[in-house]
Amino acid sequence: MPETNKTEFVEAFRNRTKKFVVDNIRFFRTLPKTEEARIIDRQLLRSSSSVGANYRAACRARSQAEFHSKLSIVVEEADEFAFWTEVLVEADVVTLPELEPLLNEANQILKVTAAARKTVSK
Repeated sequence: MPETNKTEFVEAFRNRTKKFVVDNIRFFRTLPKTEEARIIDRQLLRSSSSVGANYRAACRARSQAEFHSKLSIVVEEADEFAFWTEVLVEADVVTLPELEPLLNEANQILKVTAAARKTVSK
């Protein structure tokens, strides 16, 4: 991949992960205010915000090892986000159609970062 395309991809993906966080904050505000929902909601918000923050940190990594480490956190947090969305749906706190766009985005971010982590590992 030419350097310009790589730079453009990295910047676009940084913006994408930040948008993921913002979209989750907006979704968080719509959730019910029951005690159990609040506990899960916070986990959901923490994991999604960690995706954006750690991808940004990966972009500033000082070494390949640090980059791999930060990408690993992004992979873990995106997967955790998916877990909490499944819990919200299965506990009938929200419906799948309400969460589907966010869950799809989390899964796409997970795929991209997991593939990038594998590439860095080689």
